[in-house]
Amino acid sequence: MISRMKVGVLTLFLGGDIKVKRDKPKYKQIIDAAVIVIAENGYHQAQVSKIAKQAGVADGTIYLYFKNKEDILISVFNEKMAVFVESLQDIIENGSTSQDKLSRMIENHFNVLVTDRYLATVTQLELRQSNKVLRLKINAVLREYLKLLDQILIEGMLSGEFNQTMDVRLARQMVFGTIDEMITSWVMNDYRYDLLEQVPKVQELILNGIKA
Repeated sequence: MISRMKVGVLTLFLGGDIKVKRDKPKYKQIIDAAVIVIAENGYHQAQVSKIAKQAGVADGTIYLYFKNKEDILISVFNEKMAVFVESLQDIIENGSTSQDKLSRMIENHFNVLVTDRYLATVTQLELRQSNKVLRLKINAVLREYLKLLDQILIEGMLSGEFNQTMDVRLARQMVFGTIDEMITSWVMNDYRYDLLEQVPKVQELILNGIKA
């Protein structure tokens, strides 16, 4: 069960308007349909009518929840990033050492996208082809996730598990950049190999790079 504090953080993270929309019956239905349509057709070819058809709703219903296609994409990212944020908050609260937390964060990130290839395609490829304004909004959402990663890194430095002189910003870019590149490569290679087999190697490589 999500704690009261966690709910408050997510409410701030998602924004009041999105929280209200999340409670409406067809919101998640449309979000899930949008992920599939964008993954299969590309963002620029993902017409609202296709999303409506995939969701099993009338075209006009989409506009009861979203202003336009750009709003759908931002909402998709908001909604799906909430999954990563909630999971990482749980890891931080329940993990033992900083190394354990970072290892579990890496494993969870891979697991979420391996179990949803449509989402992996959207996050690794389609979001990057959007315009600058959209990318800035997406980066603002991603920032909340990266702040939690910073928290793990700083805790590890303070406990002496991680190199106490390392640049946190650089370490964060190394951790997230490695994860991101591994998943992007997997998507671009049409998921031909078992990505989860790479997780222990990624964990070892990253942890060895920042250990004290």
